Amino acid sequence: MFRRLGPMSELPEGDLVALAEAMREPGPPSGWNGVAQDFDNEAIPAGYTYLGQFIDHDITFDPASLSERRDDPDALHSFRSPRFDLDSVYGSGPVDEPFQYATATDPRRLLIGMSQAGDPDLPRNTEGTALIGDPRNDENIIVSQLQLLFLKLHNKIAGLVGSDGVTPQDRWFDETQQRVRWLYQWVVVHDYLPRIVGQDLVDDLLIHESDTGVFDVRRRFYLPKRNAYMPLEFSGAAFRFGHSMIRGIYNLSGQVTDRPIFTPADPAGEFDDLRGFRPLPPGWTIDWSLFFPIAGSTPQPSRHIDAKLVTPLFDLPGQVERPAEESLAFRNLLRGQLLRLPSGQDVARFMGHVPLTGAELQAPEPTPLWFYILKEAELQTGGQRLGKVGGRIVAEVLLGMLELDKRSWINQSPEWTPTAIVADTDGDGVIRMSDVIAFVAAN
Repeated sequence: MFRRLGPMSELPEGDLVALAEAMREPGPPSGWNGVAQDFDNEAIPAGYTYLGQFIDHDITFDPASLSERRDDPDALHSFRSPRFDLDSVYGSGPVDEPFQYATATDPRRLLIGMSQAGDPDLPRNTEGTALIGDPRNDENIIVSQLQLLFLKLHNKIAGLVGSDGVTPQDRWFDETQQRVRWLYQWVVVHDYLPRIVGQDLVDDLLIHESDTGVFDVRRRFYLPKRNAYMPLEFSGAAFRFGHSMIRGIYNLSGQVTDRPIFTPADPAGEFDDLRGFRPLPPGWTIDWSLFFPIAGSTPQPSRHIDAKLVTPLFDLPGQVERPAEESLAFRNLLRGQLLRLPSGQDVARFMGHVPLTGAELQAPEPTPLWFYILKEAELQTGGQRLGKVGGRIVAEVLLGMLELDKRSWINQSPEWTPTAIVADTDGDGVIRMSDVIAFVAAN
């Protein structure tokens, strides 16, 4: 994205470790699973943290480990299309991946599983592995339930398409998939992105030409020569801002409360936390009104977008090559360095901004781009949304990918709105994630 900028000079590993440790959010006296209220971001409900993770899984996937990246830093390859096409939900479709579909009864529908307690869950094989387009959407209970929500959304719209008396039967699946994709794209543009970067920036970039009816995205930095691509500055730094929004504990419902994201296993090898890759525990169905504002609910807030991460993210579960890699902050800083990203100051200067100094950032100068973007948000917006550099990168890439996708709603049908499918519960003309959830839940 900033091809003219050279990579930032490498920091010694000890300096990366120290900078990562400085990102540890101070906890209250209740301990490492506690949540200090001072870091709550009331502007962004907690559900948008995981909607962001869901979006990320739809458009990016680099399976290379840190050790592989050390061996070959130029080997980045995204195994996801740079389009909002929900391939994490649909996979390669019912022909190539029939195990995700109800092929025996209704091949236009996606399979819905059931937990042992009789609660809806992702479809799973006999070993508990989720049968979904992207296994990462089962890596924690919240994103797993969000994946389930999109499966249900597809099936509900499939029922509407099958009974509309207009769509030919051989077009039922394609028509359903298009409506779901367009609805999802709409939510990204009109709900998710304004909360993350601010409505003013979205309005400055996405222009609806009244005389022609077409959309134009006024990009200055995300300028693919032909097809959309995934910039390293986006995937390796800017869109990793969501890690700072993660809470240490969550309430899933009125009965399942204060669940930590990670805990040590008990002697039986069971977990009472939110990690995934397992069937839904009994009674753990999410009440989405605790994550999104639904019918006047007050959901849990996300954490500030800032240069702080909750303590459990410094003690990640699983095997690592060395202790430093237990820290998500260290992993992100090291990955940015191995990807040879430019410094935050160089990117800011290239964009035409006066860069923040190391003294202002309380960090080494030059400063790793990921850290710069987080601290910039903290200093410029109080952590409520991304700042000038981070917001511009995220907005240009997300809107640019939509503009460059010939099958997106802004290209296929610029005047389309989802109000014919989903009711506008707020009455302000904007369909949001809360409206989608209410639509799925309605009988």
